[in-house]
Parts: sequence; structure tokens; C-alpha cells
Amino acid sequence: MIKNLLFDLGGVIMDIRRQNCEAAFRRLGMNDIDRFLGDYGQKGPFLKLEEGKITEEEFREEVRRHIPEDVDDAAIDNAFNQFLVGIPLRRLQELRKLRERFGIYLLSNTNSIMWNSRIAEEFRQEGLQLHDYFDGTVTSFEEKCIKPDAEIFERVVSKLGIQPEETLFFDDSQANVDAAAALGFNIMHVAPGKEFYDLIAEKGLS
Repeated sequence: MIKNLLFDLGGVIMDIRRQNCEAAFRRLGMNDIDRFLGDYGQKGPFLKLEEGKITEEEFREEVRRHIPEDVDDAAIDNAFNQFLVGIPLRRLQELRKLRERFGIYLLSNTNSIMWNSRIAEEFRQEGLQLHDYFDGTVTSFEEKCIKPDAEIFERVVSKLGIQPEETLFFDDSQANVDAAAALGFNIMHVAPGKEFYDLIAEKGLS
């Protein structure tokens, strides 16, 4: 019996576009940005920030080593946030409806810069806050581990107090849903162009 819905953020709730972020960093002069960004995983300082292994200040200093001109913190943060397109209002509305019947949780590979700026801003569209949509959240930068590592799913169980067999996990990465399935979670791969609420309806849970 499914009691909980566990959502990935980017590609499931939040629309993302890596190319926008790459273009923004190139405009700053970081011509090797494509070495560091992927649709489902990052490298270098971008990965270390996501893993919580470096501070925001250390991240920006590492990025500056790849940019010939002086750029301030705000310019770097703004370029980074271009990865995030936004959250369609319908998805927020559907999350609120689902929370009336299920425990609603978030598991995201993300970083403190996006989390405390653009992500928080997108969840304020209805005059609410991020915590108004979820019963609990687990983020990579806070836990210092990332999907698809088993450790972060184990943190979900211990921190949120939910059981894998009672939880349906939604992610746009096949590697992430495979990792969750190996630990006993029910899974739903959200392919490009699919909406989580349509998949829930197809599964007969709506």
C-alpha cells in the first residue's frame, strides 16, 4: 500500500535546462563550462557544492579560476540559477491536493545557492513556502551524499521515518530510480514530456 510519495525536484517538479546555464557561464567568459555540467550529474566545483563538500564562497572562487575577467558573486549565482526554468503552477497545485491523501516528500541533488534563492522563490508562487508542500525534505548538500548512492536513500528512511515499500519514488533519471528500486522503493520514471500527476492517475492513485 502506497502511503508516501517521494519526489525528485529537477525534471519532475522543476523544469530545468542545462543549456541555459552553460550559455550564461559562457557569457561570463567560462568557455569550458560544458566540462562540468550534465543533465543528471555535475563535476568539479559544481559537484562538490552539490555534495556539500565546499562552501558557496569556495565554489565561487573555483569558478573564477575559469573566468578571465573579474566577476562578482551575484553574477556567478545568477548564471548558475539559469539551470532552473521554473515550476508550472499546476504542479504546485497538484502537490497540495496529493498532500491531503499521502505523505509528500522531496529528495533532491541540489546546492545551497539554488535552494536558498531560485528554488525557494518558485515555491512562493501561491503565497506559500517550500515547506508548505512537503512533509519533509532531504537534499544532497545537507546530507553530503548524492543520488544514486544508496546512502542518501538510507538517509531518507532514517530522517523522514518512511518505509521504502510504502513509498513511491519519482525521478527523471533511470539510474536514480534503479538505485531506489534496489533498496525496496516503488518507483516511477518520469520521462521527458511526462507529468507526475498524469503518471499517478495512470497508476490509479489519484
